[in-house]
Amino acid sequence: MDDENEKTYIWEGDYERTWEAIKEDETGSLQTVVDDILHRTKRRRLLDRPANVRLGMLLEHFLEEYFDHNPISQVGILTTSNKRANRLTELGGNPKRHIAALQKCVDKQCLKEPSLQNALELAATTLRHVPGHASREVLVILGSLTTCDPGNIHDTIKSMKDLNIRCSVIGLSADVRVCKRLCSETQGSYSVILDEPHFKEVLLEHIKPPLATASTESSLIRMGFPQHQLHAEKDKLEKPSMCMCHLDSKSTQGFSTGGYFCPQCKSKYCELPIECKACGLTLVSAPHLARSFHHLFPLESFQEIQLSDLQESDSRVCLSCLSEFKDKTVYRCARCLNLFCIDCELFIHDSLHTCPGCTSTRPKML
Repeated sequence: MDDENEKTYIWEGDYERTWEAIKEDETGSLQTVVDDILHRTKRRRLLDRPANVRLGMLLEHFLEEYFDHNPISQVGILTTSNKRANRLTELGGNPKRHIAALQKCVDKQCLKEPSLQNALELAATTLRHVPGHASREVLVILGSLTTCDPGNIHDTIKSMKDLNIRCSVIGLSADVRVCKRLCSETQGSYSVILDEPHFKEVLLEHIKPPLATASTESSLIRMGFPQHQLHAEKDKLEKPSMCMCHLDSKSTQGFSTGGYFCPQCKSKYCELPIECKACGLTLVSAPHLARSFHHLFPLESFQEIQLSDLQESDSRVCLSCLSEFKDKTVYRCARCLNLFCIDCELFIHDSLHTCPGCTSTRPKML
C-alpha cells in the first residue's frame, strides 16, 4: 500500500515520439537542430540550479571540486564489504587527506556482500553530533544489487529521517528497491548511471548544497580565524609537539613547532577548517569564508536573447572573451545589461560567481 503512490518506471509508461520533434530547416539540413540540442544541454545545468542555495579518479576529482565550492564543509569516507562498514577517514576539511586514503584503497578487494544498514548506522553516529544549522548528507555509491543487514533496514531509514540526514544513492548496476525507498523518505536523490560520463555528471551534481528546509535551524556561529604561527604566544618559544589533528594517529605528520593555534584555548592544529576538539570553536580562514559567500547570494541567471532581436546599439562581441557571437542565442545580465556567450556564461555561474560587467562598472570605494 505504501508503494502505490511511487512513480512508475520509464518503460512502463507510454512511448514518447522524440523523433517527431526533429525537423529539417529551410535548406534541408539537420545541423541547426543538432546545434540547438547541444546548446540546451549546456544550458540545462544552469537552469536546474536552485536559487537559494559531487570511483577512483572520479572520486578524487569530486573531492577537489567539492572543497573548491564548499571550503568550510567537512567530508568523511566510509566503506562497506564483507557485511560490515568501516570508517576510512574521519570528518575533516582537508581534501589531500581524503584523496590519500582513497589512493590506498586501490588494491583493496570488495569481499562478499555490503551492508547498507551498517553503513548508514555508522554514518549516523557521526552526523547526529553535527549542529542543526549544518547540512547533514550521506552519499552512497553502490555497485551491488544486494545488501546483507543485521536488522530491519526500514527502522534505520526512519532513524535517518528523524535525524534530518539527507541520503542520496548513485547505483552503478541497476535499480534497487531499498535504495529508492531510502532516498524517497529522506528527500534525497537516486540515480542509476548509464556510463562513465553519466556517472561523472551525476556525481558532480552533489557538489551543490541542498535547499534549506523549514526544519533547518538558524543560529549564530562563533568562529575563530587563526593564522599559521611558529608558537602560540609571540614572546614564548614553543617546543615541538603533536597537533590535535593527529593526536590519536601513529604517524608523526603533525609533530612540529608551528601550526594554527585556537585563539580561545591555544590548541594546535595543522589544517583548516576544523572544529576545536578542546573548546568546540569553529576554526576557519577568511578566504574559506569568502569563497562560501556565493551560496548565500547566488548570481542570478542571465536573460536568454536571440541574436536577431538585438538592437543596433547592442554589442556583437562577448564582454568576457571579446569574441564575436556565433550562436543564435546570447545572454544578457539584468543589472549591467552586458552580453555574454554561452561558454562565458557557464564559466561565470560555475566558477566566477560574479558578473564581470557589474564588477567593472561598480563605483570605486573611496
